[in-house]
Amino acid sequence: MDVSTPVSKHLSLLKINHRLYQHPGPIHSLEQAAQERGQRLEQVVRSIVFRIGQGEYVMVLISGPEQVSWPALRIYLGKSRLTMATPDEVREATGYETGAVSPFGLPGPMRILIDEALLTQEEISIGSGVRGVTVILQRNDLLAGLPEAEIGKFSSSQPGNDR
Repeated sequence: MDVSTPVSKHLSLLKINHRLYQHPGPIHSLEQAAQERGQRLEQVVRSIVFRIGQGEYVMVLISGPEQVSWPALRIYLGKSRLTMATPDEVREATGYETGAVSPFGLPGPMRILIDEALLTQEEISIGSGVRGVTVILQRNDLLAGLPEAEIGKFSSSQPGNDR
């Protein structure tokens, strides 16, 4: 693929093996994205940004079908209040539009939390910084590129918000 994205450029600078996949058209569901990539839902990483204070954000990397456990996240962060970042806040904090968010190539420091369930997958796909294009890489390469990332149980075993 001749396309390069902000994330693929960043990964190349870090010498992290990866490949790009460009979807043939618009993505309407997680299921569609996984199917077109030849992956299972669990291999698709959602990068969810939470506002934990004025101008302070944290990103949780979670397996596609999983839901963030709000109580677990609050306890882990030691915060009684947190909210999902708005699309404008996501763009400001990450430089990316929702649907293309990645933990790589961020404009500034941000805490990255990785749900431990995600690490059961050998190959994963993450946002590339461009909608309709994804970065596919190995779990160990994700971890190598995010040495400061914190690993914990941030997913809920039950569907729903679990707020």
